[in-house]
Amino acid sequence: MARIEKFGLAFDKTLHDFLTETALPGTGIDPDAFFSGFSEIVHDLAPKNRALLKTRDAMQEKLDAWYKDNGAPADMAAYEAFLREIGYILPEGDDFSVSTENVDPEIATIAGPQLVVPVMNARYALNAANARWGSLYDALYGTDAIAEDDDAEKGKGYNPKRGEKVIAWAKGFLDENFRLQPANGRMSPALAIRTAC
Repeated sequence: MARIEKFGLAFDKTLHDFLTETALPGTGIDPDAFFSGFSEIVHDLAPKNRALLKTRDAMQEKLDAWYKDNGAPADMAAYEAFLREIGYILPEGDDFSVSTENVDPEIATIAGPQLVVPVMNARYALNAANARWGSLYDALYGTDAIAEDDDAEKGKGYNPKRGEKVIAWAKGFLDENFRLQPANGRMSPALAIRTAC
């Protein structure tokens, strides 16, 4: 496997070429600046990561030994004391707050997929797709995007009239923004199948 050395790291040639020829051009990021910065991050964090993994292994050994000697915990106070003793449970610290700056919109404000789906399992993929439709319907149903007129208020239980408005709105939105081909370019027939299932 061909490798290219850059700033103390060895990159697979295919990855290196992809970065320098496809990913980085047009971004305004100089390839050497990218590789140098990446190398700094790796050399800073790799020793810390190794130390954390060593701590995890040592803690796992202690847990394994405890379970071998004691079986499933029966005395929860004693079990908690053991976990505190080995550092698995730490004392609660002072209150604190965290803030961020310069977060990309894809992380901060744009909703993204929430399910990790193994592609080789068709049932999982189908469930994930159905969950996305359900999320769109749920989001619409619970917001003021759907007017609460003509007995279409949210209320405490499910309101079928509001549900009909949600489905109509979703079909229209998808027809306008995500046309299917060649089924006359409309999502509505596909959604009719989905909502009937």
